[in-house]
Amino acid sequence: MPVRIRLQRHGRKGRPFYWIVAADSRSRRDGRYLEKLGTYNPNVNPAIVNIKVNEAVKWLENGAQPSDTARTLLSYKGVMLRHHLNKGVKKGALTVEQADKKFENWLSDKEKKIKEKIKNLLEDENKKRESKIKSEREYSLKREEKIKLSESGLDQPKVDSSEAADDATEVKSEGEKPVEEATEVKSEDEKPVEEATEVKSEGEKPVEE
Repeated sequence: MPVRIRLQRHGRKGRPFYWIVAADSRSRRDGRYLEKLGTYNPNVNPAIVNIKVNEAVKWLENGAQPSDTARTLLSYKGVMLRHHLNKGVKKGALTVEQADKKFENWLSDKEKKIKEKIKNLLEDENKKRESKIKSEREYSLKREEKIKLSESGLDQPKVDSSEAADDATEVKSEGEKPVEEATEVKSEDEKPVEEATEVKSEGEKPVEE
C-alpha cells in the first residue's frame, strides 16, 4: 500500500489549520488517514509546527513519500535530518552517539533562530505601535491648538489699515473714470450739431447773390 505524508485541512474559512497525517495515497485528501503525525498552524508568525519526529521517521523508513509542503515542514522540524542521520548509522558512517549529538546541535541552533525571529518581530511591532501613538498624539495637539485659535479669533488674517485705505482709494478712483469717459462721449456727440449749422450757413449764400 503506497503511503503518503500530507496535510489534511481543518479550521474554518479564512483561518485554516492543518493536520500532518500519514494516509493511503489513494484515499481522499480529507478522508481517512493511518496516523496523525502533527499539526501546522499558518495563522501566526512564525508558523507553529508540531510533529512527532520518531513516528514520522519510521514512516519515511518504511517508504512513505511526503508531499512538497509536508517535506518542507518535516525539514523545518528536523525529521528529514534525523532520517538522513539514521541512514548514515545503518551504513556505518556514523555512530548512534554521533548522530544524536548532531541532531541535538541542530535542534538547539534551530531553536535559537526561532527565538531570535520572534524577538525581532516583537521589536518591530512595538516600534510600529510607538510610532502610531506618537503620530496620533501630534495630530491631537495640532487639532486642539487649531480649535483654540478659532475660538479666540486669532486665526483670522490681519489687514493693515494703510493698505486697506490705499485699496479703497484705488477702487474709488477707478469708479470715477467712467464718468469722465461719458463726458467725452457726450462732447463727441455734440459735434455733428455744429457741422449741421455750418452746412446750413453755406446753403444760404446763393440767396444773397
